[in-house]
Amino acid sequence: MPRSTSEPPPTQAADASAARTHARRGYQLVVIGGSAGGIEVLKVLLAALPARFAAAVMIVAHLPPDSPSYLVPAIAHRCALPVVEPDAGELILPGRVYVAPAGYHMLVEVDRTVALSTAAAVRFSRPSIDVLFESAAAVYGERLLAILLSGANDDGAHGLERVRALGGTAWVQDPGSAGAPEMPRAAIERGAADAIYNPATLAKRLAALPTSL
Repeated sequence: MPRSTSEPPPTQAADASAARTHARRGYQLVVIGGSAGGIEVLKVLLAALPARFAAAVMIVAHLPPDSPSYLVPAIAHRCALPVVEPDAGELILPGRVYVAPAGYHMLVEVDRTVALSTAAAVRFSRPSIDVLFESAAAVYGERLLAILLSGANDDGAHGLERVRALGGTAWVQDPGSAGAPEMPRAAIERGAADAIYNPATLAKRLAALPTSL
């Protein structure tokens, strides 16, 4: 069963064992999705990443489609890694953060490049977290870590199911720590979480991932 940090804490031995399991996995891509209440948590996570972080990071946040995205400048100065809005066809490189442009779905192609799409909204959202998670799972399999943050709908829950079905790992923000708990709660209720962490623990676990693959 997934574990919430609101429950009694595990023993130090169990906590260390979980950290070793994640380190052995050697994730090549981390995908992060969030909506209402998730941006501040996202800033915390990115600020925790070391400059030698080995995996690529791809982010979908629900933003107004008719306004320029403020997210890249808002997070870039907090992050030791380069943060960009990618062009279609751009190669997904380790140690780089890719933020979905407002109004575009962001997907992972089989050749590990970025695809951008103006297809219909999914779960009322474009970009959609489900679209990114599902496409990334199909390409990266067990080398994928997906993280779902605060949000006010159920976007991301189905995507996390696909991540786990294809061998990847799913972390979910503890709904009790979320400004909008509906999104993480939907994933948990569907059994789509490997672990449930508050923002500080999410940041700690993410920063502890290996710095080389």
